[in-house]
Amino acid sequence: MPLSESENIRVQRDALHSFVVEAFRRYGVPDEDAVIAADVLLESDLRGIESHGVPRLEQFYLTRLKDGRINPTPQIKVLHESPSTALVDADGGLGMVTGYKSMRIAIEKAKSSSTGFVSVTHGRHFGIAGYYSSMALEENMIGIAMCNTSAIMVPTFGRDAKIGTNAFSVAAPSADGKHFILDMATSTVSAGKFEVAARKGMEVPIGWGGDAQGVPTTDPRAARDARHYSPLGGAPEMSSHKGYGLGVVVDILCGVLSGIGPSAALTSGGDVGHFFGAIKVDGFRNPAEFKAMMNDMMNDLRSARPADGYERVYVAGDLEHAAKEERLKLGIPLYPDVVESIRRVSIELGLESPV
Repeated sequence: MPLSESENIRVQRDALHSFVVEAFRRYGVPDEDAVIAADVLLESDLRGIESHGVPRLEQFYLTRLKDGRINPTPQIKVLHESPSTALVDADGGLGMVTGYKSMRIAIEKAKSSSTGFVSVTHGRHFGIAGYYSSMALEENMIGIAMCNTSAIMVPTFGRDAKIGTNAFSVAAPSADGKHFILDMATSTVSAGKFEVAARKGMEVPIGWGGDAQGVPTTDPRAARDARHYSPLGGAPEMSSHKGYGLGVVVDILCGVLSGIGPSAALTSGGDVGHFFGAIKVDGFRNPAEFKAMMNDMMNDLRSARPADGYERVYVAGDLEHAAKEERLKLGIPLYPDVVESIRRVSIELGLESPV
């Protein structure tokens, strides 16, 4: 039966953050890097993106640090650069750390050149793309972040997985602080949504993914195990070629431009590519005027009459902003299997469990 919300355990952000930092430290991650990695994971949980936060701590990060697939002390270096661009070698380090540092390079280049773009090779899974695009907001910049993955999405008209879920995010500042933050997979949903559905004991809609034979399925475990996810749109008659095309764009900027290769050349849990961008608003116009116009545009979108059965219209970032306010007050909800994972890690590492 599907789990109810009452079966979750709420944990305060700071207690969970301290636990995650210490877990990373125990696996040899330097103090500063451990804090960065924990910040990214906890921000995902605070924003309500449960598919990419602490639930992935053990499987996606600690296990891979333990078996050597993630380098705890990478030598991150710039391989090639111009005043506004750079190619960075992440040296297999934690994706959250190399993602943060690479986005900082893009921002610093934008400060002097109005734009900064960084492609990253030998990266690892970096959590939510929206964390990095959001880093540009406090600098009055538009932020861009992308990541490719191993092939788990089928192209339109195809039966074999050839593209990753290939995350894409754009963030733009607004005057009231409720910024535009688009954070999306180029598949119909991210791989993590299948994990969440399986965790809740729920079926998924037809169009999310297929089973081992490529047949559309409502079983999240069947689609997850088959690694056959649908492009954004779900089916050719719903314009899935658009999601397919966007996924290939991410592969070009993250995989081909960085040299690590497109999704079909990558292995699960191994190398991936990233792409980060920062665009300085005052390279084009007055930032205050830009942010005021952003506010007007977003409020106009929110004012649209809702369709039957819905209360209101949202803009990208609204739900995450509301979730963060609520979870900072009440704590982050964790499903029973996530609680079990945290307790398992605490026993293994000799740490006090926050749950």
